[in-house]
Amino acid sequence: MIQSGVQAFICGFAIATGGSSRLVSGYDSYGNTCGRNNTDKKIDGVPFSGADMTEKKYVFFLEPCNLDLINRKIKSIALCVFKCPATELTSYKEVKDFALSNGSHLCSYDITPTRYESSSDRFTKCPKLPVPASKAAPIFHRCIPTDIGCYAEFAQAFMTFVSDNTVLRRVVAGVLTSKEIIMGLCVLALVLSLIMMVIIRYISKLLVYILTVLVIVGSVGGSGILWWLYADHRFALSSNGTTVFGKEVAADNGKALLVYAIGATIFTVVLLLVMFFMRKRVALTISLFHVAGKVFIHLPLLVLQPFWTFLSLMFFWVYWIAVLLFLGTTGSPIVNDSTGVVEYEMQGPLQYMVWYHLVGLIWISEFILAFQQMTISGAVVTYYFTRNKSQMPATPVINSMFRTIRYHLGTLAKGSFIITLVKIPRLILTYIHNQLKGKENACARCMLKACVCCLWCLEKCLAYLNQNAYTATAINSTNFCTSAREALLILVENALRVAAINTVGDFVLFMGKVLIVSCTAFAGILALNYQRDYTVWVLPLLIACLFAFLVAHCFLSVFENVVDVLFLCFAVDSKYNDGSPGREYYMDRTLMEFVENSKKMGQYNPQEGDGREMKPMTRGGASA
Repeated sequence: MIQSGVQAFICGFAIATGGSSRLVSGYDSYGNTCGRNNTDKKIDGVPFSGADMTEKKYVFFLEPCNLDLINRKIKSIALCVFKCPATELTSYKEVKDFALSNGSHLCSYDITPTRYESSSDRFTKCPKLPVPASKAAPIFHRCIPTDIGCYAEFAQAFMTFVSDNTVLRRVVAGVLTSKEIIMGLCVLALVLSLIMMVIIRYISKLLVYILTVLVIVGSVGGSGILWWLYADHRFALSSNGTTVFGKEVAADNGKALLVYAIGATIFTVVLLLVMFFMRKRVALTISLFHVAGKVFIHLPLLVLQPFWTFLSLMFFWVYWIAVLLFLGTTGSPIVNDSTGVVEYEMQGPLQYMVWYHLVGLIWISEFILAFQQMTISGAVVTYYFTRNKSQMPATPVINSMFRTIRYHLGTLAKGSFIITLVKIPRLILTYIHNQLKGKENACARCMLKACVCCLWCLEKCLAYLNQNAYTATAINSTNFCTSAREALLILVENALRVAAINTVGDFVLFMGKVLIVSCTAFAGILALNYQRDYTVWVLPLLIACLFAFLVAHCFLSVFENVVDVLFLCFAVDSKYNDGSPGREYYMDRTLMEFVENSKKMGQYNPQEGDGREMKPMTRGGASA
């Protein structure tokens, strides 16, 4: 793949040009890489460059606490030393003795140890006394002060804030004290998510009907209350006991309530009409939920897909950050005129590698998410189009992963690239909007927000189309464009069914997430209630609830993906088969009952097939 090749080239370029070695080993203010022989890397105009630092492996900063938070670096002369001072040095005599004993010059290279006391440059080229004790940081060979008091101004500001804020102290204490309870609540959220997936399968019909009744009652009741409040304000307005000021307030409130009541009534009428015309299609959603539960019984490894995806994303993000740091120390040596020290910067076209590296972050992250969707689609398609479930492969999920790697990486690259093309402009506009907040006029602010909103909607639509394109690819092994076109046609042909699944189904899953978070919060309140004497348990509870929502979202999102894949398989099956000999359905018995009931009621009108034979899960196929 081109993107992976370019990312590998960027990483290789940073390593080949010394960026990685300078990051790990460190370099001094004269361009010498510590622990390396730099005699062949003499920098013109820098007198102390090109030195042999083979024995001097550690970077020592004259002012280790002079931090530049904006540029994220230490504003200090850096030297390569043989050893970091393990004890505090309080006088230049001790600095001299330390240098003579192990050869670690703690002053600039043009000041020999014998001239530490007499040199007039010691206040600018030698460390300020006392020199704090330090030790080399793991992996990165930098002398880091062992005493946190070195960073006095930052530590003091933080300690002052903490000492003046008793609530913060109690909250932090609550997190530390309640760590076992937090871990227990996280495990509870994991168990509840698994139980919710089972519950949705067995009581999906009852759950959908309960939620439907609640929505209807809420909409009708809300509209009725608004009309009642409007009538009450009209009665108060016509009352003679109301003051002039009170009548003005009642009139304004009455107008507002009238607008709200009309809007709520229109919304309720539209909602009732939509639910009336879609009432039979809700049965398809219930059937798909039931079949999705069976899928997880036959394919239990689907539950682990969010876990593997999370690990893959973490591994890639760590790699991406490491390469970004490599690029920060890659380039040509440049002498800073204000400080006189050597800094490495990329010039010319190479400086744009950082921006391409940022594009790679978005593209490959989307690619990893697409790989999960393709794996789920391939496994569910295998389950759906296997008539005898006892003859299914032993590991359909793993087989789907290998099939994706072998045949369909090009499809994933195209789909993720399309999302990247939409996401990058949206992020740029969001950044511009944040930077110009309070400076732009109302028209520009409205246009920026409208553009960001449109791009967000386009991104969501393309993501949904991509997911169905992956399913079509898993069914017929066609390339991305062909699969996207066929998936779009099928979705358009079944628009009302898609609307029913994406409204009722998503609402049911959302309520499941809310239920999991609510149960976790309730259990957390009961558990943390016993620590009321010495802790504030708001933050521990928020941490547990946040984790519960993330876990529920991951598991139920996989369930949602399975439902979407099953629906597309059902639509394809219904289009090319009619149940007659030679064109038998592949669908589950539950979906077959839905089709038979719909036919009896005269509400099932499958799309006419085009005469093509459906060959699901064909091996090979172009996907580039």
